Amino acid sequence: MDVPQGGVRAITIRAIVNNKRALLGTILVAAVLLFTLVGVFWTPYNPISFGGGKSFLSPSWLHPAGTDIYGRDIFSRIMAGGQTSLSIAGVAVAVAATMGSIIGVVSGFIGGIVDVIVSRVVDLMLAIPALVFALGIVALLGPSAQSVTVALSVVYMWQFARVIRSIVISVRNKTYVEASRGLGVSPIAIIVKDIFPSVVPILVVQITTALAWGILDEANLGFLGLGVQPPSPSWGSLLIEGREYLFDTPWLSLGAGTMVLITVLGVNLLGDGLRDIIDPRSAEK
Repeated sequence: MDVPQGGVRAITIRAIVNNKRALLGTILVAAVLLFTLVGVFWTPYNPISFGGGKSFLSPSWLHPAGTDIYGRDIFSRIMAGGQTSLSIAGVAVAVAATMGSIIGVVSGFIGGIVDVIVSRVVDLMLAIPALVFALGIVALLGPSAQSVTVALSVVYMWQFARVIRSIVISVRNKTYVEASRGLGVSPIAIIVKDIFPSVVPILVVQITTALAWGILDEANLGFLGLGVQPPSPSWGSLLIEGREYLFDTPWLSLGAGTMVLITVLGVNLLGDGLRDIIDPRSAEK
């Protein structure tokens, strides 16, 4: 992602409301979060218990998304699975953003040999395809929600490091930063007061992009059987559960796939809208 030149605009509620993509993305993301949050306190049926229900029931008023091979209500499992998938993506991106920002700020601000070494390490890590990198980590740690979270954190950390480093380099020699140095302000204070405000808006957009990829990659790893293990549901594991019966009972995978689609679409729209708010010139491209 290119760093806007000539400053960035603040992200405000009014700016989001006035931007169609940001507003639509916010509505979709809020709807998904509300749907999964309700599942924390209530689901129509127990999403894990086998319960003795009839298998492969078609969608109906009693079972809006049908039932699976064990008679479990798919709608309830989608609600519970969303909690797992969003938690994995959210925690992974939060850790990656924190660690990557620290690496990027240190590298860009200090410069010199430190920047050269960090840049080479970042280039090396980013040369490995993200999903292949994550597969290797999960295979090493063993399939589980925790392993997927660690894997995605490590994979995305270097992307944040590169973006944040480029922002820091673009502002570290600005007049106000040089003035702070001349006044004897400590490096940490300069980073917090002078540099970090320029980092935050771009970081927010980068986080939305990483969240979209996090949801997709969790679904991909779950589809490969390397994510959340049965009977606990996630959107990725629900996709693999319905794979064998896709042509006869497509509703087994349709619900989870639709939720992944809506969530990623919403997050991407929100990210695009925030990018346009920060740098209005990007909307003209």
